[in-house]
Amino acid sequence: MAAQRKTSRYVVPVAVAGIAAATIGLVPALAASGDPDLPDITARQLIEKIAASDTQTLSGTFKVSTDLGLPAFDGLLGGIAGGAAGGEGSADPSAQLTKLVSGTHTLKIAADGPDRQKLTLLDGKEQYSIVHNGDEVWAYDSRSGEVFHEKGVEEAGEAPGQELPASPKQLADEVLKAAGDTTSVTVGGTAKVAGRDAYRLVIEPKQQGSTVDSVTIAVDAATGTPLKFTLDSTSGGKPVVDAGFTKVDFGKPAASEFDFTVPEGAKVTEGDDIEKSHRDAGKDLEEEFGDFGLGGALGEGLGGGLAGGEKGEMNVIGEGWTTIARFDSGAPAPKTDEAPKEVQGFLDSLGDKVSGKFGSGTVFKTKIVNALMTDDGKVYVGAVTPQALVDAANAAK
Repeated sequence: MAAQRKTSRYVVPVAVAGIAAATIGLVPALAASGDPDLPDITARQLIEKIAASDTQTLSGTFKVSTDLGLPAFDGLLGGIAGGAAGGEGSADPSAQLTKLVSGTHTLKIAADGPDRQKLTLLDGKEQYSIVHNGDEVWAYDSRSGEVFHEKGVEEAGEAPGQELPASPKQLADEVLKAAGDTTSVTVGGTAKVAGRDAYRLVIEPKQQGSTVDSVTIAVDAATGTPLKFTLDSTSGGKPVVDAGFTKVDFGKPAASEFDFTVPEGAKVTEGDDIEKSHRDAGKDLEEEFGDFGLGGALGEGLGGGLAGGEKGEMNVIGEGWTTIARFDSGAPAPKTDEAPKEVQGFLDSLGDKVSGKFGSGTVFKTKIVNALMTDDGKVYVGAVTPQALVDAANAAK
């Protein structure tokens, strides 16, 4: 238990990568093969087309590729998260999210309105599936033979694992909400997505200091359904997120697609039990090491967000694409040279020592989300450059 607690002490900087995944979102994206000749359309008209889209049914296959500019860490992050939660419930959707944080994965999706969805993550011969049918959610991990179950889910937005790609439209809606004086929105030509004609909506920050270079959404020309989401970083190289439908069908899936039968001999874990385990583990870790400023993230299973707890009250600095979240962890930053060997090398690859009027600290960096942890326990997080974090810390003194 002592070794587990020591490892979990370093979950805050490692979780920067997990926060990046949650911030970015993972949704189906472009698989281009020729540019179709479509009627001209303005950005406003294309946005209106998306808003008017009412796609309720679809099924398809798509690939998700994620490159945060980090060494492979999905196993490490998943292990730490599992350790913090007591290692229970490998079929828990929150435990499976880390698989999509790096590398390339193939998924199958089916949807029939807001009450029935199914997502299957294919990993060689192994599969992980989440099924939402009415007020129940089932998840099955064929590798471990474990089943997750939760009852009382009223709508898709409340389903466990909502961080996973349930609808290509969700992230497009969130990005478009942010469009304003800080954002340029244009039509960037056309594309072919899974054999369908699509327009390309290009969204670019006007502000300096953001790590986001552009967001590109491929929109189905016939239905207005977003089929593509690509996120590019100002650091260049591969897209941070590049996932694309290889097949898509807007017909109604068979009702049997959403049926679930517990496999013989499978261990079933209820969602309430996992949630309680996460809370208990978080309290135990906080008593041992103090709240590291992710605002109860340990107690909430690394998915509880940035705010929460008296020490972790979050303040927002700036607006638009250069927004920075600031909070006080209430504890000195952990020293990486004291970390367990399996964590130390990873932390060293993530962090750069910085100093300024605020004192000194470490910037833990990815291609899109960066976090400054000062030596006196202040934390600054945003999709901004390391220098922007340092400037914010200096201004707060």
